[in-house]
Amino acid sequence: MIIQAYTDYLRLERGLSSNTLEAYCDDVTRWLTYIEAPLQDISGDIRTTYRPILTQAVSDIPAYLADLAEIGLSPRSVARALSALKSFCRFLEMENIIENNPAELIETPRIPRHLPDLLSVEEIDSLILAIDDTKDEAPRNRAIIETLYGSGLRVSELTDLRLSRYNREQAFLIVDGKGSKQRLVPVSPAAIEAIDVYLPQRSPQPGHEDILFLNRRGRALTRQMIFTILRRLADTAGLDKTISPHTLRHSFATHLLEGGANLRAIQELLGHESIATTEVYLHLDRTRLRQTLLQSHPHYRPK
Repeated sequence: MIIQAYTDYLRLERGLSSNTLEAYCDDVTRWLTYIEAPLQDISGDIRTTYRPILTQAVSDIPAYLADLAEIGLSPRSVARALSALKSFCRFLEMENIIENNPAELIETPRIPRHLPDLLSVEEIDSLILAIDDTKDEAPRNRAIIETLYGSGLRVSELTDLRLSRYNREQAFLIVDGKGSKQRLVPVSPAAIEAIDVYLPQRSPQPGHEDILFLNRRGRALTRQMIFTILRRLADTAGLDKTISPHTLRHSFATHLLEGGANLRAIQELLGHESIATTEVYLHLDRTRLRQTLLQSHPHYRPK
């Protein structure tokens, strides 16, 4: 089956995260269905089955992407589909199923840049104060928020946190980021204190002993549950904003920048490969940047 062969390629050669791998395979499966290619290898030989179909089809990718946009897919979704197809065509080329990869020449759709809602320090404090201490899950939820905001984690990184990678004494976490790339992330004193309160209450099910944050059944929390926890707390706190784990990550980075942190250091903490990604992430404080120029640049100083 060609999808299985492509999945193996992504897992072994590219080292993609499970979420990205699943998204890429879904995009390629949708395209194969669109061009009416068999999803099962009926001949037992991938080259025999797919070469005549795909040699023509890869030239028609721009028309396919236009159809995706026409049915209402966002530019971001179309861009991801193109990225998946470029990767798939590289796989086909490597397997000698096609002779060239015209998908590489297709320009990625322009994705509108927008910043998520930003929380002030006071709003984050109000989010934490909204936790009902009479509930059993209160210590866990407090530890989750302190860890998200104090370390700037992605939600997938939070749900995959391991006890064995939490060093309390030296106050850092080993985090598996995008593409299975590991990084060291400091843990705030507030997060350490919250985790200390939470840990004695954990009751993990077999197979989940090393997962840090667990649900009521002793199993790993899902990404959706983290979203739900934050939205309920935001409603209780009366915050009229769209709150998600990404909001806390964005606030973490922005507050660091406003406090004078170096952009390169923030890039390392967030696990961004490119500094350009970090710049887009941050809601830059224009007043602080101008003040820096006034203090540092010779032509900005009064004569």
